[in-house]
Amino acid sequence: MAIIYQAELSPTKPQILRDFLADRSWGESGKLEFLGAYRFDDPDGEVGVECHLVRVGETTYHLPLAYRSAPVEGAEAQLLTTMQHSVLGERFVYDGLGDEVALDCFRRALCGEQTQAELQIYSEDGQLIETRPQAVTLSLEADEGESLPTGDELLDGAPFTIARTLGDLDGTVRLRAAWNDGGGVVAAF
Repeated sequence: MAIIYQAELSPTKPQILRDFLADRSWGESGKLEFLGAYRFDDPDGEVGVECHLVRVGETTYHLPLAYRSAPVEGAEAQLLTTMQHSVLGERFVYDGLGDEVALDCFRRALCGEQTQAELQIYSEDGQLIETRPQAVTLSLEADEGESLPTGDELLDGAPFTIARTLGDLDGTVRLRAAWNDGGGVVAAF
């Protein structure tokens, strides 16, 4: 279960996502349309893993982020920004495709060992307000006759891919995201 606080964030998530896309060779600047997001639970409860789907022009981007309470030594190139969270304090925001906890969530999801997190909304004082319906739903699919990879296979280096842009990614096992007016494969083996 992902615990989400009704909190003030500085910078805001839209600001972080705009800067993230504008600063990358594969990204672009322009009007950002937020399509939705999904989360994974870190089994240790330390890292927030949130994956955003946004559209700029005709391109749909998949932007996994990892929120941490402290910097990760040696991961300076993956650090996008620091954020002030009115409940949790300073948060270090990393590109999720460079964060081992986020990558492990995708590995487990492709093996059928992890699903997206339930979204529970809490007030700043820690009171549960609601369980929010998913704006983006994930499903795992495999070609006929294909079995899901094992966690050991993926940890031992079997290739899997996480999409930056949606549209071209395919594999025999796929993690598909669906939202109100669209969908696409966000990770594949």
